[in-house]
Amino acid sequence: MTLFNETILRVVTLGIGATAVMDLWLLLLQSLHVPTLNFALLGRWVGHMPRGRWMHDGIANAAPVRGELALGWAVHYATGIGFALLLAYAAGPQWLQAPTVAPALALGIGTMTVPLFVMQPAMGAGIASMRTKTPMLNCLKSLANHTVFGLGLYVAALAASTFFS
Repeated sequence: MTLFNETILRVVTLGIGATAVMDLWLLLLQSLHVPTLNFALLGRWVGHMPRGRWMHDGIANAAPVRGELALGWAVHYATGIGFALLLAYAAGPQWLQAPTVAPALALGIGTMTVPLFVMQPAMGAGIASMRTKTPMLNCLKSLANHTVFGLGLYVAALAASTFFS
């Protein structure tokens, strides 16, 4: 296997692994009756984009899109892989060989800017959920979710470094 192919495989493994860790966290939250993101609504938002609709007053009120739940899950995992690629680029190939927690955690926490400043406003919740009943709680949940994602990046990188060595 070439170095390029191995790096791509590691990045995909990191993205899928970290996203799966985040999903386990979300399942735990759901078991505690804490509302989490409905991936069908993510799919609905993305599904409206090719139709020229990026902003919504409330994504839950937008017309459903065929296959929106599957699309939402696919986008969720593709985003995780994209963030893993960003981490691999920012931290460098040495980090993939010997991962440390700080870069993964910093990137994970940094990724919370996407839902707060892109997704939530576009889905009708406002910047940092300001149009919701509990904006501070929603921001704290996002921080927790993305911190868990960052830890997932580190754990997946450790597993990959063991597997690929």
